[in-house]
Amino acid sequence: MKKTIALLVTTLLLFGLVGCGGASSGGASSGGDSKASAAATEAKTDGEKTGAKKWVIATDTTFKPFEYTDESGNFVGIDVDILAAVAKDQGFEYELQPLGWDASIAACQAGQADGMIAGASITEERKSSGWIFSDGYYDANQSMAVATDSPIQGFADMAGKEVAVKTGTMSASYAEELSKEHDFTVTYFEDSATMYQAVVGGQVDACFDDTPIMASYIKDNDVTMRIVDGTGNDPASYGFAIFNADNQQLVDMFNAGLKKIKSDGTYDTILERYLGE
Repeated sequence: MKKTIALLVTTLLLFGLVGCGGASSGGASSGGDSKASAAATEAKTDGEKTGAKKWVIATDTTFKPFEYTDESGNFVGIDVDILAAVAKDQGFEYELQPLGWDASIAACQAGQADGMIAGASITEERKSSGWIFSDGYYDANQSMAVATDSPIQGFADMAGKEVAVKTGTMSASYAEELSKEHDFTVTYFEDSATMYQAVVGGQVDACFDDTPIMASYIKDNDVTMRIVDGTGNDPASYGFAIFNADNQQLVDMFNAGLKKIKSDGTYDTILERYLGE
């Protein structure tokens, strides 16, 4: 009788262990588990603990002074600091992923990222193609730059010339419109730094980009380029963007946080840090 009771107790104990942490519940893992899976599990666990979503925000890799890597290897810039200040004010968590301009758009459209901050100009064309923008957080225009010793003084000198632009940007659209009127060709690049090198190296005659980006790059890197007077267009606002209406909460928080950091002086401090404004 005692043996029967002992056997029954042992069976019940074993049954309880299987139900509370055996191999079937993740107690043991196979050697094929990836670091990415572990990170995803950890992020999910953290989210369950806090009850809050951790937003994935995509950005460009090199768009100084809005996003870039400094001499110490830190990823910094106006966009980076504004996002951090807004998130702190609104109390949300995020992961910033420097993917590049085209890759950031693709990641958002594919649902791999929730939003994008990368000096994106707010335009009706983008809105009609699925971009959902926040309020504008910085006003900028686009202009043309040439090598310092270039004889080009304006659009009248551009016939037969070749200009560089960054794919999918407002400056690319601006150059494309002007190319028809002033008879120059347009060549596309993936990032601003490579485009500027092409101008300095003589592979192209000029480039179009956001004015503050070029001004900052020329100043900080002592680049032998100059912005051509009278080539700027009307300014447009940069906006934080999403591509899925289900993420409207993120835009709403960004707008609320932006309003707050503008009123308390944080916004001005950020601009002064990078632009001296």
